[in-house]
Amino acid sequence: MPLPKPVLDPAQRSKVQVDEDHGLWGFFHAKDKPMNTPEEDDDHGRAWTVEELRCKSWEDLHSLWWICVKERNRISTESMERKRIDAGYGDYEAKRRDTHVRLTQRGIKQVLTERFYAWQDAQKVAKSDPEVNMSGEGPAYIPSDFVDEDVMEDEEYEAIEGADDLEKLEGQPKHLNLPEASPEAKPESRPNA
Repeated sequence: MPLPKPVLDPAQRSKVQVDEDHGLWGFFHAKDKPMNTPEEDDDHGRAWTVEELRCKSWEDLHSLWWICVKERNRISTESMERKRIDAGYGDYEAKRRDTHVRLTQRGIKQVLTERFYAWQDAQKVAKSDPEVNMSGEGPAYIPSDFVDEDVMEDEEYEAIEGADDLEKLEGQPKHLNLPEASPEAKPESRPNA
């Protein structure tokens, strides 16, 4: 069987239908060109710091991880295309951009590792706390009886302060030990600053 001959005349070539939303377009920065120019590759931001990533939610970190994966795929595709056509330019800019993306991914891994260790420590503390139910059945938190030690009863006031001081405190909250202000006392006047 003979091999097919290529059609050299563009007018005679058949049109290929391509889906505009095809997933493979995600491997390129633009649909109209196979790779970025060095200036476009060099025009990017910095890597995310670990401090910034600690403030992000689980969903944000998950999304950012896959955005980084997609960006690394784009950079790799463009690097392969540069090698294929022997372009001779853009490798430095692409490597620099890839370094920033990898630093962001490393930061995401560090934040998730910190959260994992914090979760393990919280589980250890919860297992030793009698108010926390780790069985998964019923309420997770079972508070014990709450006693406010700062609020004293009337008998305790009488024993400590005496009956005369108790009459002075009449009408004030019992947990505050404030003397009543006398009507003769006037606030000090302050000069205007």
